[in-house]
Amino acid sequence: MKYIDEAKINFLLETVVSDGEVKEILEKTKLLKRLTLEESAKLLAVKDEGLINKIYEAAAYVKNVIYGKRVVLFVPLYISNNCANSCLYCGFAANNKVTARKKLTPQQIEEQTEILLKRGHKRVLVVAAEMASSDANVDYYVEAVKAVYRAEYNGNKIKRVNVNVAPLSVEQFKKLKAAGIGTYQIFQETYHEETYRKLHVSGAKTDPDNRIDAVDRAFRAGIDDVGIGPLLGLYDYRFEVLAMLMHVEHLENTFGVGPHTISVPRIEPAPGAPYASNPQYPPSDEDFKKLVAVLRLSVPYTGIIMSTRETAQMRDELVNLGVSQISAESKVTPGGYEDDKSGHNKSNERQFTLNDQRSLNEIAASLISRGLIPSFCAACYRKNRTGEHFMDLAKPGEIKRMCDINALVTLKEYLEDFATPDIKDCGYKLIENYKKNLDEPSLKALEKFFKNIDAGIRDEYV
Repeated sequence: MKYIDEAKINFLLETVVSDGEVKEILEKTKLLKRLTLEESAKLLAVKDEGLINKIYEAAAYVKNVIYGKRVVLFVPLYISNNCANSCLYCGFAANNKVTARKKLTPQQIEEQTEILLKRGHKRVLVVAAEMASSDANVDYYVEAVKAVYRAEYNGNKIKRVNVNVAPLSVEQFKKLKAAGIGTYQIFQETYHEETYRKLHVSGAKTDPDNRIDAVDRAFRAGIDDVGIGPLLGLYDYRFEVLAMLMHVEHLENTFGVGPHTISVPRIEPAPGAPYASNPQYPPSDEDFKKLVAVLRLSVPYTGIIMSTRETAQMRDELVNLGVSQISAESKVTPGGYEDDKSGHNKSNERQFTLNDQRSLNEIAASLISRGLIPSFCAACYRKNRTGEHFMDLAKPGEIKRMCDINALVTLKEYLEDFATPDIKDCGYKLIENYKKNLDEPSLKALEKFFKNIDAGIRDEYV
């Protein structure tokens, strides 16, 4: 597989690490510098409980310095489960006879988006099963993005549309960029080539090099915000983490910037896909927490995403150890946000099983109760603070001031327009606490935005 040196990774997996080396690496992380592949391997090799707790403490420190107490919220919007690939672990596999197929029209996509807007969502991840990368299918993705942006509820519109679709050509990626997407997200699934070829049995996805190259093609098309990740459980999680970090190094060396986000999904049962219910390499909860913490230390300025595959308890815990973005009240079926009282059984349309079923309101309440700021901000995307420009602002810490202001503004908008009274009260107490720590220019800007919100003005940002 391109860019992935399996021999080097396997050598690093034999790493024997001393307590002194671990402590030295953790001291380095306080400088908010990228770790080397070797240093990341040493942290992954730690088994001593006391040292693992030190890794957790370091990850919490780095997360707080760079991201503060903000947690970005988004929602996936599945538009199709028609797939051209057969993958052993996926409910959407082309050869899966259990799955009922569905493809939303642009009108249906707009209607789904309106439902999400009524609940308070502002950031959407459009997800489509991987159809052939024909121009007609690319046009469908473009129309889907336009439909999401077109939807409106009481003056509210979606601020940012990210996209998770099949690998495309450079020219096709240019069409997506022209439609106004934020991040292009694609998972390699597994970076271990033998496992990859075994699990992907038919369709264009059988070619691992075409898939990993898709990220390069997106960059060459001008999309400088990309998201990557493995599906944890298909192979040894330590190999997957190091291979992904090797992929990150390739992107940094080639394009001057790594991925905007890294996702850490663990495999979950899927209808008609027995392999998903009995994966060979499922990471334990403790392994999972450690790998998230190590990723936060290894790529400190990259967002880490956690989906509703994980339990509420796990998600609540890991936002303190490195996770900076979480999905809320997800449905992984096309049209899944329609009235749940319709009586229609969608269990045979979903891609996999979800574990955190809380509503957006409940997740926002949970975050607020723990002193965290639910953020709906998309200012960087709309201010062209992406890719290398974002990193130039993030590394000296300048971006944090802007993000703090924007997060509090979007929280106040949510409290005013969508929150229940009890959450509204708690949210305003949280805002008052955070205002105490703002410098005078930030506080002045915030008060101006808040005054405008009270006057009915929405969607202002720095």
